[in-house]
Amino acid sequence: MSSTKSPLRILHLYPRDMNIYGDYGNILVLKRRAEWRGYKVEVIDYNPGDNFPKDIDVIVGGGGQDSGQDKVQADLQKISHKLRDLADNGTPMLVICGLYQLFGKYFQTHDKRIIHGIGILDIETIAESERLIGNITIQSQQFGDIVGYENHSGQTFLGKNAKPLGMVIRGVGNNKKDKSEGACSNNVIGSYLHGSLLPKNPHIADWLIEQAATKKYGNFESKNIDDHFTSLAREHAMKRPR
Repeated sequence: MSSTKSPLRILHLYPRDMNIYGDYGNILVLKRRAEWRGYKVEVIDYNPGDNFPKDIDVIVGGGGQDSGQDKVQADLQKISHKLRDLADNGTPMLVICGLYQLFGKYFQTHDKRIIHGIGILDIETIAESERLIGNITIQSQQFGDIVGYENHSGQTFLGKNAKPLGMVIRGVGNNKKDKSEGACSNNVIGSYLHGSLLPKNPHIADWLIEQAATKKYGNFESKNIDDHFTSLAREHAMKRPR
């Protein structure tokens, strides 16, 4: 039984400074859905100056203001080699909005300052005057329909080594030019979708858990979970006005 094994360890990256849009909901969903499958789960908060923990199985990070990005950028560079090693080794990660941008090459602020990223995702982001706000639905080749809420002024452009999480059906997405949303590389997912993302899209949570469990234990213990109310919420969200 998975309950006798060492726990799945979820690292919450910078919850103090990069968690202003309710993205903690992603942690709660991962923890609960893993527990429903019989896995023990340990959630570890990591903030600037902390010792980076060992044996991490999933990494999740959220959004924040430019000031939050300023506060974490030096520490993020300090631990970048650890994060890149984990990404290269297939550790699943979900980074939203502000940390999505910093997992790329750079973020150029409104006043033209450059906040350097760590290059795990082949993306570049430039802040624009217009905020892109509203309900959004995208179609993902891997995950099907994904619903959420976007709220960002940064416009992100993908390089050749990143593929989009999906293409926009309704909303704007990464930028106002190419209808892409998010970026994926290895088992790393970046996205602008708040809401939080995983409560509305539990199939993505299950994928993250499956990647982590298979990597750690050699197999994934699947179990049917009643997502009836989640399905109703998704249907309602897709019908709401932009």
